[in-house]
Amino acid sequence: MTAREDWQELLREKGYRLTPQRELVLSAVDRLGHATPDEVLSAVREQSSAVNISTVYRTLDLLEELGLVRHTHLTDRAPTYHSTATPQHVHLVCRDCRAVIDADPAEFDTLVARLRKQHGFEPDIGHLTVFGRCADCRPES
Repeated sequence: MTAREDWQELLREKGYRLTPQRELVLSAVDRLGHATPDEVLSAVREQSSAVNISTVYRTLDLLEELGLVRHTHLTDRAPTYHSTATPQHVHLVCRDCRAVIDADPAEFDTLVARLRKQHGFEPDIGHLTVFGRCADCRPES
């Protein structure tokens, strides 16, 4: 089964159709990796000028509700969306060059265990963004 057929099946199961606009938005998110709604709109407009920003926001909300995309905050501006077809990951964002590094959630197992034990808290690691400096931007110690 192709990714397109998977999307169609999931949408149908939930009572929705895979409209051309939804397919364009999903494809753009898949292609772009991490993208803001404005970036998704720009990518979609390369194929169709009939889609506006409201359609992109509504579609991203629906796709997130259905579990096809996730959002995170990589800046203090608009949320950034990525496909759930990629493995869950933690975002490491360099404050200087804005590079985004995808880290394996297993690297945070000790932190997750401590939060569970000390606070009874279950973190949403896939939504986590950690800001700092990458190896290229960090001053030599």
